Parts: sequence; C-alpha cells; structure tokens
Amino acid sequence: MPLETPVHVANELARRGYNADPEAVTLIAAAPDPVSALERTLETVPDEAVKLTAEHVKDAVETRSRSGESVGDVAVDAPAGTDDSARSDNPSVSTGETSSELTEAGTDAPLETKGVDDDASGEASEGDASTAAADVNEERATGAERSPEGGRTPADPDKQSIDVEGDISSTGTGEYSDFVAVFRDRYEKLSKQLRGRVNHRPTDAIESMPGGSEAAMVGMVSDIRSTASGHWLVELEDTNGTFPCLVMKDRDIADLVNELLLDEVIAVDGTLADDGGILFVDSLYFPEIPRTHDPSTADREVEAALISDVHVGSQEFEADAWHRFTDWLHTADADRLEYLLIAGDMVEGVGVYPGQDEELDIIDIYEQYEEFSELLKEVPGDVEIVMIPGNHDAVRLAEPQPAFDEELRSIMSAHDARISGNPSTVTVEGVDVLMYHGVSLDEVIAELPDEKATYDEPHKPMYQLLKKRHVAPQFGGQTRLAPEKEDHLVMETVPDVFHAGHVHKLGYGKYHNVLTINSGCWQAQTDFQERMNIDPDVAFAPIVSLDTLDLRIHDFE
Repeated sequence: MPLETPVHVANELARRGYNADPEAVTLIAAAPDPVSALERTLETVPDEAVKLTAEHVKDAVETRSRSGESVGDVAVDAPAGTDDSARSDNPSVSTGETSSELTEAGTDAPLETKGVDDDASGEASEGDASTAAADVNEERATGAERSPEGGRTPADPDKQSIDVEGDISSTGTGEYSDFVAVFRDRYEKLSKQLRGRVNHRPTDAIESMPGGSEAAMVGMVSDIRSTASGHWLVELEDTNGTFPCLVMKDRDIADLVNELLLDEVIAVDGTLADDGGILFVDSLYFPEIPRTHDPSTADREVEAALISDVHVGSQEFEADAWHRFTDWLHTADADRLEYLLIAGDMVEGVGVYPGQDEELDIIDIYEQYEEFSELLKEVPGDVEIVMIPGNHDAVRLAEPQPAFDEELRSIMSAHDARISGNPSTVTVEGVDVLMYHGVSLDEVIAELPDEKATYDEPHKPMYQLLKKRHVAPQFGGQTRLAPEKEDHLVMETVPDVFHAGHVHKLGYGKYHNVLTINSGCWQAQTDFQERMNIDPDVAFAPIVSLDTLDLRIHDFE
C-alpha cells in the first residue's frame, strides 16, 4: 500500500509483525521513497531487536524529507489523537462556537483534532508497493483484524453492549382518522411532560371560568399571528377545542414566540380578560430537557464514531477520505473505538433533485448500495455498526422512515450491521444516542430567526428540537410526516447524545447536558449544492468517548 503518512507506515510495520517507535515511523514516512526506506530498514535491523527504533532507520537509509531538508528540521504531524500537539482548541469550522460559549452553557469545550494528513508531494514506487497494497485490499475486503502490535487492539465482544429501538412497521393508511390519531398521541405524550409545571385546565373548562381568573393550559400551536398593535396572538388547541392566548409585545416572553412552530405542544399560564374570551400570557413553557439532566456514561473506556451522509454513487463522494478514515480505524489511536453510528444517506440515490443524473458516478441505486457495502468491509470486523436511512436512501420519504427492506438489507449484509428506522434510539453501553437524519432542520432553519437556527451552526436548530422534545414538530411544510397510529417522533425520554446529519455541515455543543452533534458529510460540493449556496463540511469524524461524553473531531479530508 502507499506509505505517504505515518499511519500507513505503522500499519504496514504491524502487518509484518514489527513494533516501532513513533520517531522511526515518522522518519520512514518522510523519506523520499518510504517503501524502499522501509524495506532497507527491515533488511538491516538486528534479529534480536524487539522494537524498530529511529537509530535502526538512520543506520539503514539516508533519511531526507520530501522537500530535500533534513527530517530533523521538519515537523511531521503524528497520527490523529496520538499526541497533544496534533490537537487544536479552535472551534469547529461550522459551529462558530467558542470555548467560552460552551463553558457558559455548562459544558467543557469539545476537543478538536486533525486526522491523517496525506503528503501528496511524494509517492511510493509501484513495484515495491504492490504486494503491500494487495494485502491491504484483502484486509479491506474481509474486514480482517490487523496486528495489535503497533496497530488496533481487537475489541472484546463480551464487553460490547448495544440495543436499538426505532425500527417501525408502517400501520397508517392515510385516512383522516390516522392523522387525528397521530396528533392526539403527540399531544398526550408531550402534555404529560408539561402538566407538572402548570395547573392545566382543558379549553372548555377555561371558557366557563369568570373574567380576571388565573388560568393555565397545555395545547398544540394551531396558529400564530401578530395584532395591529404588534402583540402576538397564539391559538392553542387541546382535545376539547381551541383557545386564544395573547402575548404582549413588551413582555420578556415575547421573544419566545419567535421560537414557536405550528403543531408543537407548549404550556402557558396567565390571566383571563374581563370577558373571559382571551388569556393574557404571563409565562410560556416548552416541554424542554431538564437542566438537571445527568447523562449516563459507559462503565469502561470505549468510543463511538458518529458520521452521516456518505453519498456513495455521487461523482463527489470522497472515496480517498473514506479510505483514510477506515485506515485510521485500524490504528492504535482507534483502539477504544468499537461502534460506528451512521445517521442516513448511505448512498446518493436516484431522482432526488433536478439534474441529479448528471452528477452520478453510479446510476443504478442497487449498485450504489453494493459499492457502499464494499466500503463497509474496510471497517474493522469487531466494530459494531448501526445505520438509519435518510432522504436520499431507498425508503419512503415520510417520517418516521422504516428501515431498509429485505433486499437492501441483504445487499448491505457484509459487515452484519444493525439497521433501524429514522429516528432511532441506540443504547450503546448504557448511553442513549438519539439518531435522526435531520430533514426537519431545513424547516426549523427556514422558520426561526438566524440567532436561533442557521445552516452554519447546525447544532443550534437541533437544540430547538430538544427544547420541543420532537424531531419534526411542524406538519405540512417541507418535512413529510406519515400518519401513523402513534407519533414515533416524540422524544419521550431524554437522550444522552443527539446525532443528526442531512445539512452537510459540522456542528456540536451541549444543550442541558445533551451532547449534540451534526456530523457533516463525505461528499464534496456538487453543482446542485453550489447553486443552492451549500458549502459542505467534508470528511469529519466526530468521536465520542462513551465513558466521559468527551468529543474529539478528526478531519480526514
């Protein structure tokens, strides 16, 4: 295999049964011809040597950097995460969130690191590299484990624990009664979370109360409009009827009206007008994540990679970045990484947007999934994989999305991945990860003011979904919602981690102690995205330490 980076050198040494000092690995990688340098070093290293050292390399070859200067004068990046010098405390390229802002929210700033950096100025000779490349390709094809000596230590399956909840069987028929059922279920589930905070009365009871009485209700937002004087009139609906609630423009809570979406469930309290026909709102409540939420953590040091939007089949799919990612998974830096969670859009799909056929590398949807399955084989065999669909995948667009059908499951069976619906809650060693592809983020961003929700900071609209305890609150807009007997999109329990994708931007933060991550994509900008002014964040891999919920970001572009 090509040996342009220290990671590739370390992998090749481990494959041949050698352990090595980091400096020795760096010297070989920085040589003008790393493959020849490695071969000469292994030919001359003493038989009794248990570890390859920098002196062994220096004795075997005249090591020069690819710029022609002595390696000792050149700083070469170590593999991602192996050294504090490879890390950066700068915020994500898309969050715009500073460390102080994260701390202000009651969290520590996530740690961001750079991943494997290819040195494109040098290439290994084809003759010397062919055998190594064939061996690595065989490993990728079988998911085989590499030697723990200098590489990844295989996971202990007896210690792994994963449970997936969210794969639904569609029961809705599209009848009017189905729509009534799903909204009634939404109301009942979310009203339970709000009734402990207000002295709730149903709408018909409030209508019979005398003017000037204090009153409170829990309702679904059916209308929002401003009055001629600039106040806000919010119509709330419960199972008995509707009631108008007036939020005065000079009240502190007036700003909260800007965060409201139709069809979400809220609670209000206040005072009835003299004629009893309207409620003047004093307080407004969202279902919310409790500020006292104490997230669960794993009992051992173990990590999960959270990615989304791979888009295999697109001409802009970043295959080289994917290979760098899976190569890294075989290194010692990924020793604790035992789970890979993919939040939808495994493939580019067909007919998703106008002119897409001009931007496809693979035009058959089944062949796209076959290629994706081949890419999954590059992931170490001991890594547990969970996948949910997205809007580019070959499932229905309406949410909740059922998991892939049996034909697609059989195509993607290479790594024995767990496949569930969108959304799903994945409990990984006691940590609840809510996985949602994220189509509703388009609607949240379109409806709410920029300070609350933008594409450049995708974790912020995700905060809004957590506040509303629903992944797709608004019906009838850009997000297609299926009329099921039950509303599967309600967050009945508080997740420890909220993972989404869809918008192709990287963003992360914590909301009331819920680690919130939008993981970017693996597809460079398409012509369609350029026309839509979408500038994607490509080939980032957020890595979560499940025992601490600390976060590090690897960049494989």
